[in-house]
Amino acid sequence: MYKKIMIPIDMAHLKEGDNIIKLAKAQGDKDTRFVLINVVEDIPGWVTAQLPSNVIDKSKQYAHDQLKTLAKGIKNKVDIDVRIGSAYRSILEAAEDMEVDLIIIASHKPGVQDYFLGSTAAKVVRHARCSVLVVR
Repeated sequence: MYKKIMIPIDMAHLKEGDNIIKLAKAQGDKDTRFVLINVVEDIPGWVTAQLPSNVIDKSKQYAHDQLKTLAKGIKNKVDIDVRIGSAYRSILEAAEDMEVDLIIIASHKPGVQDYFLGSTAAKVVRHARCSVLVVR
């Protein structure tokens, strides 16, 4: 069994988050600690000049509230982490900082763009120093 499991949640796919949490519970036991993480993509400076000044703060708060709601279904200890930056880099940094044993991440059906750029899940799989379980 894993001691600490990280579950990256995409706010655009919250329903998948519930399914991944169920799967994560099956991978752990009563002492497993879960980390729900969301990464708010950083907005380039030239774009932020055209947006309200608090758009990032509102996005972070929304993500935090949604993760908190998802966490209510977990009886174990849960950490909630919302970061700003590149999704895969932030996930990998958080996993290393928190000494995570397993990352359970959702992956969408790959499109042509993923073969050139790579999806977040693919980058996490390639660069993680812990086990990664990809859910489709």
